[in-house]
Amino acid sequence: MLHSLDLNASADDGPTPDDLAAIEAEQPLISRELEWLEIEITLLNGYDRGGPSLLDWRRLRRAEARVIREAFAYVASRAIVDSRRAA
Repeated sequence: MLHSLDLNASADDGPTPDDLAAIEAEQPLISRELEWLEIEITLLNGYDRGGPSLLDWRRLRRAEARVIREAFAYVASRAIVDSRRAA
């Protein structure tokens, strides 16, 4: 969930409890995206070894699938939270 930044806030202000809760809720997706990025970097570095291996490509496909599953789970959890707030 993206929040707008208050550029007028002082440097002493930290994240609000709502901001921290939003970050915590999004953390599994962020972790999966970072894993995906690491695998993409490994794939790019594979060109120095003569090209990515079949295992490198399989790891990339699996990482992409994990990111997609986590994104769907995140959106579904946000929809449940939003529907409860609306009630």
